[in-house]
Amino acid sequence: MRYVPCLFSLAAHTLICFSCSDASSNWACLKPVKCGENENHCVTTYVGVGLGGKSGQSISKGCSPICPSAGINLGIAAASVYCCDSFLCNISGSSGVRASSTLLALGILVSFFFVLRARE
Repeated sequence: MRYVPCLFSLAAHTLICFSCSDASSNWACLKPVKCGENENHCVTTYVGVGLGGKSGQSISKGCSPICPSAGINLGIAAASVYCCDSFLCNISGSSGVRASSTLLALGILVSFFFVLRARE
């Protein structure tokens, strides 16, 4: 009997992630893509900005060979990079870093204080 190597084991390690670029909502980021051989992580990048009554966000998703994970929240702006390594694991639009309404209001009040004080 002849031995035939199993090719299915290679296909089982292929990662599939959601992918999009600069989408304004997570609903626009639900397109699955097959990652390359050296791409072992799914990555989600979230950037949100809010000032007064106006706000905006940008979400990007895809495959990556490295796993960057970072976040910053400055009150009026927030950014996060989240990675994971399982089938379609980057379904969420962000990893919990959002611009805080309380910090936004505090930032605006402090700005007004400095503007009024500069006029004196």
